[in-house]
Amino acid sequence: MNEYHVTSLVVHAAADQTATVKTSIEALPGTEVPATNETGKLVVVVEGESRGALLDIFEQIKGLPGVLAATLVFHQVENESPEHSVEGVEE
Repeated sequence: MNEYHVTSLVVHAAADQTATVKTSIEALPGTEVPATNETGKLVVVVEGESRGALLDIFEQIKGLPGVLAATLVFHQVENESPEHSVEGVEE
């Protein structure tokens, strides 16, 4: 059985570095930044196959230049089983 993890974060960056922080985050595997604002707040979604991988990405985000804080908002785990594939869809 495979696990699929989805996590969302709120990242607070220095306002003048928001664009750079967004670019740096989106360069990390499994990340997306669907929303930002002019005060330096970013909504970040991270997807991956293990909790450890997501924690590694979270730590990398917290350590990026310009990041003041990162807060975990949501974490969901789905168990995917190959024998329960959607009918008519090949894996």
